[in-house]
Amino acid sequence: MRRFLIPLLATALAAAAYGQRLDPADYVYPVLDVSRLYAANFGELRPAHFHAGIDIKTDGVEGKPLVAVADGYVSRVSLAAGGYGRAIYLTLDNGTTAVYGHLQRFRDDIEKRVREERYRNRSNGADLRFDAAEWPVRQGDTIGFSGNSGSSMGPHLHFELRDTPTQRLRNVVREGVIRPEDDLPPRIMRLHYIEVDTLDRIPVHRRPVSYAVVREAEGRYRLTREEPVGTGRKGYFVAEVTDRRNGVHNTFGVWRVSLAVDDEPRFEYRMDGFTHDLSRCCDAVSCYPMQLGSRNEAIRLARMERSPACFYPVAEERGIVRTAPGEVRRVRIEAEDDCGNRSALEFDIRGRADTFRAKADPAATALRPERTSTLRIGRTAHVTVPAGALYEPLFVRPEIRTAPEAPEGVVVLSPAYRFLDCTTPLRLAATAEIRADIPRPLQLRTLLAVRNRHGRLSPAGGRCNNGIVRAATRSTGDFVVVADTLPPRVRPLFERGADLSRAEGLRFGAGDNFSGIAAWSLEIDGQWVPCDRFPIKGTLVHFFDTPPARSRHTVRLSVTDACGNTTRYETEFVR
Repeated sequence: MRRFLIPLLATALAAAAYGQRLDPADYVYPVLDVSRLYAANFGELRPAHFHAGIDIKTDGVEGKPLVAVADGYVSRVSLAAGGYGRAIYLTLDNGTTAVYGHLQRFRDDIEKRVREERYRNRSNGADLRFDAAEWPVRQGDTIGFSGNSGSSMGPHLHFELRDTPTQRLRNVVREGVIRPEDDLPPRIMRLHYIEVDTLDRIPVHRRPVSYAVVREAEGRYRLTREEPVGTGRKGYFVAEVTDRRNGVHNTFGVWRVSLAVDDEPRFEYRMDGFTHDLSRCCDAVSCYPMQLGSRNEAIRLARMERSPACFYPVAEERGIVRTAPGEVRRVRIEAEDDCGNRSALEFDIRGRADTFRAKADPAATALRPERTSTLRIGRTAHVTVPAGALYEPLFVRPEIRTAPEAPEGVVVLSPAYRFLDCTTPLRLAATAEIRADIPRPLQLRTLLAVRNRHGRLSPAGGRCNNGIVRAATRSTGDFVVVADTLPPRVRPLFERGADLSRAEGLRFGAGDNFSGIAAWSLEIDGQWVPCDRFPIKGTLVHFFDTPPARSRHTVRLSVTDACGNTTRYETEFVR
């Protein structure tokens, strides 16, 4: 009896944790008058996060009506320069929360409320919460209009459904709420094999061996080589995969990838949903060093020690494949998209007589996920890696490296310090501290930068205090102390004194050389007015909210970067 009760209990617990399956009949389509084509799907691997919803194309234009997918109320509206830009959240009566991102504008009454709050708080952003009585909505009610705000590369609607109590994100395509036209199976682009050995309970990975893949027929793939793949005592595979949908040129992520050996299931990755605290674990689901340079999804067909178990319905020995010398085994890798289309790759493996044996490095330091560790380079630099930051134990060898070249306006003030290789992902932020000889005029302009795998510097944040620059960061690579000395670039997108009576707003171009724009403030005739930032377009816009009066106005714009460099610009216009 017990053997039957355990699976039933597991099923019940899973249902309680993840909520009931969505009922497509509860929902209508979230945007009107579009061709129902898509730009991205749920759970795609993005830099440092899973994609939390689906992206619905709006046919290259803004202003498409957005409607409530079910009865409920407006529980939150937010406005930010990055992320979802203008976003609206509906708490629905059926137990889910609908999220609409990258809006052009909210419905008029909601937009008016947001504008009033921005003026009251003298804030360019907003994040407002409401109770059920304030903004009730019925299914089909207009709540706003589609746009291109926030971190958006083109007009579209980002749409999500979440379980309201847990805010767990749901796969709306897999559960049938959104039904794309899609009869195209995923593509299996490339295969990699990585042999692994263990020293002191720490995995040591051999360099990957890569294999070309060709398509025999729709949904069926093979290796270009005829002979079996040579494998060691133990190792794992990485599959580079991608997906397509009918009617668009975009590529998409896959829903499921599985591995079977001799017809026995060994591993399965599945993207059914996740909570926001697990979003960064995309770096563990992927083979992170490969994912950094791949245009596909490089799915690691082996679970890392601290990768969340919820993504792996099957993980025998965490997906590790064992082969004895001369042993021949049959491998099947299957990829499936969220519409049920499947592709498969089958091939033989043969155990090699030689095998990979890791060699101990007496100068290396062991880091373990369950422990907080501090790595030091003399008395000059150290990094503290908190417990829970690593996905698996590893060996590191901190070292000083040559200082990198810096972009214009950036002064390098220290050598480069490497604690963790740039291909090491972190789930939690590490704390880096570097002591440097910093001239007094530059101390307020100082931060940490990190050199990526291409040799380029990017800001890692931090501040200088008594000659020590300290930053909490998830970046890994070569750390260096730099000073950003250039202020932001600002230019009006109108002529001085121009008549803007027919313009929708006041527009400026704005950008920064390194640390990035951190704050901006716009005044018209000495009075503060709200100003939206569109980082992808590199613009700042004040949308006029009063009728034209054919009068002359003065404008003052102040833009400050993350290191405190400020540009002030004055001009005038007629409206």
